[in-house]
Amino acid sequence: MEQKLHTPEGVRDIYNKECEIKLTLQKKLGTVLHSYGYQDIQTPTFEYFDVFRKEIGSTSAREMYKFFDREGNILALRPDITPSIARAVATLFETEDFPIRLCYAGNTFINHSSYQGRLKENTQLGAELIGVDSIEADAEMLAMVVDGLKKTGLKEFQVSIGHIDFIQSLFQAAGLEEDEAEELRTLIANRNFFGVEEVLDHMDVADSVKEAFHLLPELTGGAEILDQALSVAPGEKAGQAIHRLKQIDELLRLYGVEDHITFDLSMSGNYGYYTGIIFRAYTYGTGDAVVRGGRYDHLLEKFGKNTPSIGFAIILDELMNALNRQNIQVETGSRNLLVYTQDTEKWAISLARTFRSKGKNIEMLKRNTEDDRQVYEEYGKRSSVMTMLYLRDDLKIEMINFRTGEKKIMDTKKQK
Repeated sequence: MEQKLHTPEGVRDIYNKECEIKLTLQKKLGTVLHSYGYQDIQTPTFEYFDVFRKEIGSTSAREMYKFFDREGNILALRPDITPSIARAVATLFETEDFPIRLCYAGNTFINHSSYQGRLKENTQLGAELIGVDSIEADAEMLAMVVDGLKKTGLKEFQVSIGHIDFIQSLFQAAGLEEDEAEELRTLIANRNFFGVEEVLDHMDVADSVKEAFHLLPELTGGAEILDQALSVAPGEKAGQAIHRLKQIDELLRLYGVEDHITFDLSMSGNYGYYTGIIFRAYTYGTGDAVVRGGRYDHLLEKFGKNTPSIGFAIILDELMNALNRQNIQVETGSRNLLVYTQDTEKWAISLARTFRSKGKNIEMLKRNTEDDRQVYEEYGKRSSVMTMLYLRDDLKIEMINFRTGEKKIMDTKKQK
């Protein structure tokens, strides 16, 4: 028996209605990014491995798909689009001093271990604001995330904001080695704060620092938690981080997005290149963040352009999962079905041309005269068309609207 081909583990085919929804979401989100003045950029699907090397702070080398070109150079499928854009900007906009606003949509490839059942190919849509280190730039990105998610139909979501300098200051004040800090980072990311206290109890750490770690679970919520965070901020850098978050909060109120904003001072970035505020958007119906972002003021230096930047990526596959599980309908362009016979073919082509000239999508399907109409009705429902026009030899059209269930017969004087 011939073996059927199937996809490798961690990737899948997306087709029909699901594909239509995905492309519709991309279009909706792209409209929001364009409305803020962002311009499209496309970078290659694979790059030299050095673009994502360890010093860049992207995905770990063992989770990348690597291969060689004919000359023996190591290449990698992009696990993350931001370093690619940083590389492109450093080359293409080398002398530009004004802010550069770019947006993109593309697939990323991460060779996750399979135990979590996560996809290894994901579609990301995002934006990068390059050349500005300001609270205005930070607030613009956050407001754009909220506006974008609302545009997709999502209502119940929160954008959690933290700051690298706050959590890093805690680790420094505790005098932790890199491996110890990494252990704590993992415990905090999993919200295992009992584990954090247990680790710190076996270390020579000042009581004030232990108290700050102890309070971390409480430093999550509205803007009111920022004063509490300020009271335990270990050092000037952490204090400045909190003051910046307060200023950003004031601007977000002007944007009218405060209802979707929370602060979480326990957050640490999942990419090593983050330097300032970091943020993630969460909603129910998916176990992972639907948006990840943050400030990365030193990333472009690695490619030869010394300029601050901030960006985010919307993980489209996670967003689709959430919308689906929350039963939020995404309105896509409607398709119509025109069923005809040999005798009505001339008429059918004329009708189809008229529909298409008016921007309507219409699929033509020639039927056998002996086939029952029910067969075509079932096909119409199965393929998610909105309306079926069934041309009869007596020059009448039976119209069925699958969304409303309405059926009617239209008499026409048109000739075949």
